[in-house]
Amino acid sequence: MRLNADAATLSGMPVELTDEQLSAQAAREGSDGAAFTALMERFRERVWRVCWRLMGSVQDAEDAAQEVFVRLFFERGKFAGRSSYSTWLHAVAIRTCLMLRRSRSRRMRHEEPGSGERIDSQADSKASATAAVDATHDIAKLLEGLDEEDRALVLMRFAENHDYEQLAEMFGTTAGACRMRISRIREKLSAAARRMSGETEENQRN
Repeated sequence: MRLNADAATLSGMPVELTDEQLSAQAAREGSDGAAFTALMERFRERVWRVCWRLMGSVQDAEDAAQEVFVRLFFERGKFAGRSSYSTWLHAVAIRTCLMLRRSRSRRMRHEEPGSGERIDSQADSKASATAAVDATHDIAKLLEGLDEEDRALVLMRFAENHDYEQLAEMFGTTAGACRMRISRIREKLSAAARRMSGETEENQRN
């Protein structure tokens, strides 16, 4: 997403600077520098979209996106140019969202089971087990059954359309490893979909 003329004027940075050039300038700036402000404006929508995909709700996405930009500011000197700036930024967003989701999961596991809200939630979950998968298999429900990093990998590949080289940079591995991992995840999702479909059909007969 390119900066428009108004944003460029407000930030003091020319529109034609690349992400990488802006990043280099941001690394030399102090707080609220023009280059970092321009990068925030340029990537605000993209970061929020990635956070929304990984976190699953608008409120959580907003909290995560704010945390991502805080991290980007403090890590602005760490971009080494081994990939595009956007790929590096996506890696920061992914790590942040994974950390927040894991923290949330740990917090939920340690909640007291005596909470009426938690009991109701669990009851609703059981009652809606068959409704969670319809004729087209609700992919969001299937993805929730994956390991957090596997889920993020699938979303970045198929929802955000990143290629395997980009995924390798984001997840700190190789393109071949990403390809093999996604293949295994797809097999796991297919098996889960078949199993859930069978359970739905069985419940309908009963």
